[in-house]
Amino acid sequence: MRHRRTFLRQGGRARKRVVWLLVLLVALLVGGGAFLKIKGSQEATAAAKAKEPVTLEFAASDVAPVQMHELRQTIPITGNLQPLNQTLVKAKVAGEIREVLVREGEAVKKGQILARFDTSDFQARLDEKAANLEGARAQLILAEKNQENNQSLLKQKYISQNAYDNTQSNFQVSQATLKSYQAQLDLARNALKDAAVHAPIDGSVAKRMVQSGEKVSQDTPLFSVVDLSRMELQAPVPANEIPHIRIGQEATIGIEGHEKRTFSGRVERINPSSEAGSRSITVYITIANTDGALRGGMFASGVLNLSNSPPVPAVQLSAIRDENGMPYVYAIEAGKLSKHPVELGRRAEQDALVEIRSGLALGALVITARLEGLKPGTPAILKSQTAPASTAAPGT
Repeated sequence: MRHRRTFLRQGGRARKRVVWLLVLLVALLVGGGAFLKIKGSQEATAAAKAKEPVTLEFAASDVAPVQMHELRQTIPITGNLQPLNQTLVKAKVAGEIREVLVREGEAVKKGQILARFDTSDFQARLDEKAANLEGARAQLILAEKNQENNQSLLKQKYISQNAYDNTQSNFQVSQATLKSYQAQLDLARNALKDAAVHAPIDGSVAKRMVQSGEKVSQDTPLFSVVDLSRMELQAPVPANEIPHIRIGQEATIGIEGHEKRTFSGRVERINPSSEAGSRSITVYITIANTDGALRGGMFASGVLNLSNSPPVPAVQLSAIRDENGMPYVYAIEAGKLSKHPVELGRRAEQDALVEIRSGLALGALVITARLEGLKPGTPAILKSQTAPASTAAPGT
């Protein structure tokens, strides 16, 4: 009997455990279903949000309106600067250089003495020619008196015509001899004068090619003198551009070493023929150098301004995109990106502008930043405007 009661108690406990296990299992199933339902709802919400279009924000520097501009037509030019006025001073006489008075880089004035020759030989020649001239003058006086006397004797028929003719010939020879010695004296004076070498122009000594004590012959180069007040740019341009170039057109020029400064130039001359072996023609552009900042040999680059067009609708070149050879732009319209094929006109490379002949209205706000991944219809705003909650930077 005792064993039976024990068995019944144990059986009751087992049934209770089974009941609790069943209750726990039901609770787990109910909780798991609720969890899966919540998770599915969250995933559906996330998927719905992912399908919402992202609004692109553009800074003011990323866009520009279509506006009226005067487009400057220009030609790029490059070349080296050279002084407009420069000269090579040569020896006019042969002799020994006694002294050299200037060095490279020194400023000189027109007429200033640069060097002197030893003048002892020149002075001796001058004295010799002067003495010869005096002798010739005395001979002429004597020949003139003989000619006058013989003329009287001829009239009285005391001498023959032949004798008179000889006297007349001697007189003419004396005249010619006097003129010859006068010319020789003038040459000797010029030689003595040329023994002092003078600067032919105002400028600076670019090169000195002689030293004191050297003996030089006539036409030996002595000095190179340059005038830096006006510089010249010799710029080759394509031959097909020459019809558009005129004397007096302005140029804007940058010089190597003067990156923060620009210089103005003017077309002074146009070469009448093209360079050998090329299809370019040299244009000569003068540049004022009043402050002496420019030097010969400096590299210059810039643009030659041909003409200005009347105001036309234009936009920055960076806004133009290309698809199979067809230009187009992206614009912001009614809060969205729109794609517009455009017809282009003249370009102003210096100002980075291009004419819009058709496809866009004045004031249209176009994207000038070179961003990838843009698509028509994408929401787009400027940062200064109020954006929806979901925004992203362009290109994300």
